[in-house]
Amino acid sequence: MHYELDENYFRGYEWWLMKEAKKRNPNIILMGLPWSFPGWLGKGFSWPYVNLQLTSYYIVRWILGAKHYHDLDIDYIGIWNERPFDANYIKELRKMLDYQGLHRVKIIASDNLWEPISSSMLFDHDLWKAVDVIGAHYPGTHTVWNARMTGKKLWSSEDFSTLNNDVGAGCWGRILNQNYINGNMTSTIAWNLVASYYEELPYGRSGLMTAQEPWSGHYVVEAPIWISAHTTQFTEPGWYYLKTVGHLEKGGSYVALTDGLGNLTIIVETMSHKRSMCIRPYLPYYNVSHQLATFTLKGSLREIQELQVWYTKLGGPSERLHFKQLDSLWLLDSSGSFAMELQEDELVTLTTLTTGRKGGYPPPPKSQPFPRSYKDDFNVDYPFFSEAPNFADQTGVFEYYTNNEDPGQHRFTLRQVLNQRPITWAADASSTISIIGDYHWTNMTVQCDVYIETPQRGGVFIAGRVNKGGILVRTATGVFFWIYASGSYRVTADLGGWITYTSGHADITAKRWYTLTLSIKGYFASGMLNGKVLWENVPVKYPGYGWAAIGTHTFEFAQFDNFHVEAAR
Repeated sequence: MHYELDENYFRGYEWWLMKEAKKRNPNIILMGLPWSFPGWLGKGFSWPYVNLQLTSYYIVRWILGAKHYHDLDIDYIGIWNERPFDANYIKELRKMLDYQGLHRVKIIASDNLWEPISSSMLFDHDLWKAVDVIGAHYPGTHTVWNARMTGKKLWSSEDFSTLNNDVGAGCWGRILNQNYINGNMTSTIAWNLVASYYEELPYGRSGLMTAQEPWSGHYVVEAPIWISAHTTQFTEPGWYYLKTVGHLEKGGSYVALTDGLGNLTIIVETMSHKRSMCIRPYLPYYNVSHQLATFTLKGSLREIQELQVWYTKLGGPSERLHFKQLDSLWLLDSSGSFAMELQEDELVTLTTLTTGRKGGYPPPPKSQPFPRSYKDDFNVDYPFFSEAPNFADQTGVFEYYTNNEDPGQHRFTLRQVLNQRPITWAADASSTISIIGDYHWTNMTVQCDVYIETPQRGGVFIAGRVNKGGILVRTATGVFFWIYASGSYRVTADLGGWITYTSGHADITAKRWYTLTLSIKGYFASGMLNGKVLWENVPVKYPGYGWAAIGTHTFEFAQFDNFHVEAAR
């Protein structure tokens, strides 16, 4: 709901992603967590708890819409990503969920630190009743006493976000075990699933796998995928951890899980310190060395005669092995004991389940740089997704748009659709911006038809050599060519508009189409309006390279069409 009364359950790619996930595993659990809220909820304040009922209603509408439009059951809902919670809002949300018949939807709080949510729950019984799961982000495998005292499920509700090389895989392998051993956490959620965004943005390649070249189709199934498989292929939500879990004598750890029906899965990891450091928090030094570990199955588990064995070795290219099935382990002497020789940086799953499989995939297309000549006229009548391909919105939302009043050449456009700044999670920019292209582009010509919708105060830009995005977007520099409905233009060195290269008057008004052209070559840039030079040979210094971009002066409606970039590295 970009603005009040605006309900659209077909925006973005997430609905598609959830449905595809459900096709592959109908039992997969879905959860939602607001990172930011639409600005209208704040009633003039950048705060989502001004009207508790209104914000609860907004969240509940989303959950109901997921079911109504996509037949998706949302199982858990969060509060506000890594930002303060309001105890009364959590209680109101629970009340509204129940009122709408959504008793099965559980609440996670507060998706930040263990405190103050844990102690708040101990002192406030109604809050304790409303919260089903305490979720902490990047807990470093440890919890706090108050969280344990609540008796609630404890989750690491965001973790990992580490480069998905072998060290990232080691990080993931270590915390998947030790979050439970050290902190009683029964769920660990990786941020993010697939690194499908420009690598030079913050947290590049911090997904379990990489698919960051939609123009080439190239992707890489990275090591963390196979680390995940060691746990996820041999357990399911609803399995129980056994209490006999812990650390190995010479470094590493082991967990054991059962479905309560006789199946058993044991996961052993010996990740070394240097090969398993996550991006956060700091990991105190420890040592792992070659060892012989003995395990003994007791009680009804003693009757198990065969365990399937799956093995991963992280390290140099010559020794690296990901998720390989080894010969079964036979337990035929009725003692229930077996010994394993373990080296550092290994992961071993022993399981009664025989359904494990290392999936295959055809060789992906070759990696290719972003095409140096790129055009998009946005002429899509029924788009599959609301966003145009390869554009990456950093602030604001750019959606396909149909001009029903304009049957001419601008019937189909790309439109910036937020007219109010959201209640943000991160420090977004005051101007909206969507980037595209190759971060290493130096010399380029960017051309785009633009349409300002806001009289007097409106403005739009095209840009090149844009060097920052994501949580750093406010400080993005580059060459920005702005035009304003007030009848002026400006060329700035930054998105914030602090440094002006040149400016002047131009014959521009709202509600008319203009063609902007920005050429950057070496240390100079020039700009054209409707094919005529408006400014030229303006010296531009830093940065030397970056993406192309489009955007608006403020959170305002504006349209873009016939985008075209020609780049020379």
